[in-house]
Amino acid sequence: MRKHLQVTAAFVIIGALVLTLINFSRESNGVKAPMVLSDYYNQELAWEDCYEDFQCSILDVPIDYSDLTVGTFEISVMRYLAADQKNRIGSLIINPGGPGSSGVNYAYNAEYIFSPDITDRYDIVGFDPRGVAESAPIRCFSDSEIDANYAADSKPDNAAELTEAINETKKYAEKCLDQNEYLTAYGTANAARDMDVLREALGDTKLNYMGKSYGTFMGTLYAQLFPNKIGRVVLDGAVDPSISQYEQILTQAESFDNSLTDFLQECSKNRNCSLPTEVNEARKSIITLLATVAKKPIPQRDSGDDKRELTETLLTLGMAAAFYNNEEGWPKLRTAFREIKLGYSDEFIKLADQYSGRLKDGTYRSNEFDSGAIIDCLDFADDRTIADITNDGKRISQLAPVFGPYLGYSGLTCQYLPKTKPVAITSITTNAPIMIIGTTRDPATPYQWAIGLQKIITNSQLLTLVGDGHTGHNRGSACIDNAVDNFYLKGVLPPKNKRCIATS
Repeated sequence: MRKHLQVTAAFVIIGALVLTLINFSRESNGVKAPMVLSDYYNQELAWEDCYEDFQCSILDVPIDYSDLTVGTFEISVMRYLAADQKNRIGSLIINPGGPGSSGVNYAYNAEYIFSPDITDRYDIVGFDPRGVAESAPIRCFSDSEIDANYAADSKPDNAAELTEAINETKKYAEKCLDQNEYLTAYGTANAARDMDVLREALGDTKLNYMGKSYGTFMGTLYAQLFPNKIGRVVLDGAVDPSISQYEQILTQAESFDNSLTDFLQECSKNRNCSLPTEVNEARKSIITLLATVAKKPIPQRDSGDDKRELTETLLTLGMAAAFYNNEEGWPKLRTAFREIKLGYSDEFIKLADQYSGRLKDGTYRSNEFDSGAIIDCLDFADDRTIADITNDGKRISQLAPVFGPYLGYSGLTCQYLPKTKPVAITSITTNAPIMIIGTTRDPATPYQWAIGLQKIITNSQLLTLVGDGHTGHNRGSACIDNAVDNFYLKGVLPPKNKRCIATS
């Protein structure tokens, strides 16, 4: 899950990382909007072979479910057909999170996400939620404007800087409103409704689904709206929709600071660690480094045509990226800090680009910067004033001294966008149990969110991974992966209160 921190600076928390990226281009089919909802539900998908082993299609959905005359959005869909069609169980729709991550790109990696037992028995289906990638994408900033935003000061330190941040935020909101006709239609509740239309178009009577990170929120909304259409649903890296914006931001900032502490403890035992061995001293040195970089960015050594320098926002993004997968990220972060000692920043910028989706040619792999900011604002009501956000930011910075100052002003953008009324999440009881996976030291979706979601979905069951990193499935735990496979293949839940211990 990603929170967009303030001004327009996109920050933390994207969903599960996509292994391989594709470019799925299409043209509008010019379909006239149906006048009754059943026409959308009765549509037949026209599948075409794409990318050798995949099929691609377009799903038509209403822009506004309460007024079908508004028109139609076209939703990009991809599927990877089950290898054993005779014993096929059904479709398994997947979403990697965000908000703003591409489900089509995620489906392209089906063989790397699921075991052969799952890909034998399920068609793996991904779709780009409305506003994302190839599905009526939200566009506000150009690639160069996103670069400039990441290079800008993302942490207001005084009244003058806050005023500047507010002014820039207003300009961004105005640009989004000018360039996107149906901006208030992109909330995740509508994407969940789209997923039900997709379920029907795929020929499934019940929804089989895996949502990771922010994708768990889409799954929760689906369960709220369609509680009797639940098949086998797994929500991994859960979002708790019942807590306030302030609580969301605080727990996330604290979780990232806790992940930093875990990294520093491990780093102190490694001979290649360039940070102080005492954790508190190492943390202070990073805070000092952030302040130094804010005044004097650090250049790259082997940048080629890329003349960007390491700013405090890029440094913070680089640290955050490393915490999503400790096995791969922590060694890279050690290297990044060693390079800083030598006066260059190549590894940090690579980590930040991994996080933001910036490609080597200076383009961004998707529109996640814009779609994430807008969708996040539409999904969560925030009645705080600028004064409230300022006071909250100060408290969050005190409780999470490294990441808090950069997350504390999350929600500022939402002050200047139209207000919508999100779907109320109440106690949910579904026709079938839902599996929730929580990782105890998850920096992006804190473990207490999984506990909170389990309380909301009354017949859900929590499976716990004791370890570091974001989400639990497909991250090296046979205990987690086997439990997920048994659920999807046999409908069997693991024992209650099951805890799996990460091996690393």
